[in-house]
Amino acid sequence: MTRRTTRSLALGAALAASGLALAACSDGGTGSGGGGGEEFPTDDITLIVQAAAGGGSDLTSRALASELEPILGQSIVVENRPGASGSTAMQYVAGQEPDGYTIGFSPVEIAMLGHTGFDVDPADYDFLGQIMLAPGVLVVPTDSPYDTLEDFVDAAQSSTLSVANSGAGSIWEAAALGLAAETGAQLSPVPFDGGAPALAAAVGGQVDAAVAGAGEVSAAVEEGQVKALAVFHDEAYPDLPDVPTAADAGYDLEFGGWGGIYAPAGLPDEVRSTLESAIEEAATSDGFVDTVTKSGNLPVYKTADEFTDFVNSEYDRFGTLLGDD
Repeated sequence: MTRRTTRSLALGAALAASGLALAACSDGGTGSGGGGGEEFPTDDITLIVQAAAGGGSDLTSRALASELEPILGQSIVVENRPGASGSTAMQYVAGQEPDGYTIGFSPVEIAMLGHTGFDVDPADYDFLGQIMLAPGVLVVPTDSPYDTLEDFVDAAQSSTLSVANSGAGSIWEAAALGLAAETGAQLSPVPFDGGAPALAAAVGGQVDAAVAGAGEVSAAVEEGQVKALAVFHDEAYPDLPDVPTAADAGYDLEFGGWGGIYAPAGLPDEVRSTLESAIEEAATSDGFVDTVTKSGNLPVYKTADEFTDFVNSEYDRFGTLLGDD
């Protein structure tokens, strides 16, 4: 072998080693799930929904997904995993790799289920932003003797009144329990399989009252099928501007079906930052705001840090209310 050939081989080996080292360095700074050197995301993202297709959580999630896709440059695949009061989906998300390719729609129950025997703990998740709110409304049959929240609470001091809700362990059952705890009213929650049958029970006079989401009851109120006594929110609901808030009657009560986006705990900083920014842009877009508003809900955005603090405070509140603490 000539001296020139030996020098050429040595130079080639050095260049090859240098190339491998550079590749290793560039690959080390990327989120998992993607190809070497490519920034997150490089593949489809799955958005897990805890409810069946066609419901409020599903429609909100799909509206957000359609806004997220052009922002992130990848498909957002909505996957419904209903069951066990939503815990099936929550436990599934908790068990996935924290790489940003599995996220979920976080309903208010994520702060409640851990207090009712389910293996759901907010500490198992990274919360990425709140995107909506459905304030609760207390309604009574049109022929009810109660015209105000004060009338209703006063009557419930001496006799037990039945209050329909969308299911045992739901936020609307918690609202009735919260009203009872705050006022001393004797209230008996009556669970139904969803908000629609709970509202129908109030329309038909089968119960003394019902608590449901503002979007679910607004049409029935406007058509005179029920009377709305109070909104459990800090300000009036836009579609029912004449209905007072619970605070107007002197009761510091807020209950709502809030929702946001979450992921398994432990996201890499770069991945988390990308998702947070994309969710903020999508949740405040005209298209998403319009869709949420038309569904009867409120487009409410909280940053990841704000939403995390809010979920933790709700978890503590429900622990007291639901008797876990």
